[in-house]
Amino acid sequence: MNNIIAQIVTGKIIDENDKRYFVQVSGETFELDKSEIEKPLQLGADFTGFTYENEQHKMQITRNIPAIRRDHYGFATVVKEKFGLGVFVDIGLPNKDVVVSIDELPTLRALWPQAGDKLLISLVVDKKNRIWGHLADEEIFMAIARPITGDIKNKNLKARVYRLKMAGTRLLTENYHLAFLHPDERLIEPRLGEEVEGRVIGMLRDGTINISTRPRAYQEIGEDAKMILAALEHTDDKQLEFSDKSTPDSIKDYFGISKGAFKRALGHLLKEQLIVQESGHIALKK
Repeated sequence: MNNIIAQIVTGKIIDENDKRYFVQVSGETFELDKSEIEKPLQLGADFTGFTYENEQHKMQITRNIPAIRRDHYGFATVVKEKFGLGVFVDIGLPNKDVVVSIDELPTLRALWPQAGDKLLISLVVDKKNRIWGHLADEEIFMAIARPITGDIKNKNLKARVYRLKMAGTRLLTENYHLAFLHPDERLIEPRLGEEVEGRVIGMLRDGTINISTRPRAYQEIGEDAKMILAALEHTDDKQLEFSDKSTPDSIKDYFGISKGAFKRALGHLLKEQLIVQESGHIALKK
């Protein structure tokens, strides 16, 4: 039985009832839902399809062959999780979701995939003829990856997490580039299978990239700092006659904020190297 489960096989139709045909393959009988068949099949005819055990624990064969099979990898969508077992994924069968075992998932449950996340898997069958989803390893991702062409540094992109490591997160971008996310370049650690948005901060000689999911500096700064940046950008010479030595009244009159708020915003802009302060004025950094 093991060698004909989760496979594309050909068998003979040996019987039927109102709702099903019965197809025999290597001495094993599989049910075929008649709703799949447009024209009636004759007893004794050959039928080729994909075999599996459905949710009612009955052996079934279908002509709607999933892309994900033994040694055939594809992205499966997570539909739910079950504590102590793993996560269920949809591979395209109408009455069967496949489990990715807890043994292949992160130790920390908070990093397990959630509904809607996607995992690159193939199928394996154990000694009890149970079908499991098997995560693609690093070699598979290297085989399907595409090298970077052109300069994409600082470009925004989407990428999906496929491996979690102490050193950082490995991802596959929407354009099938391999990416790495260092812990310093993220606010929180993404889940396995999660799609994240980031930007390219480095391009390596091997064709892979480093990304960051941290907000850009101008997105991290507060409203007061944004206002100061906007004021600088609207001047002809990109500078203003203000500094941390300016009087509270002059700051209040021009910016409408207190000197304390002004100094905090100024400190943030200086730290992010967006401006320079010299000779009693501030200016946008070139």
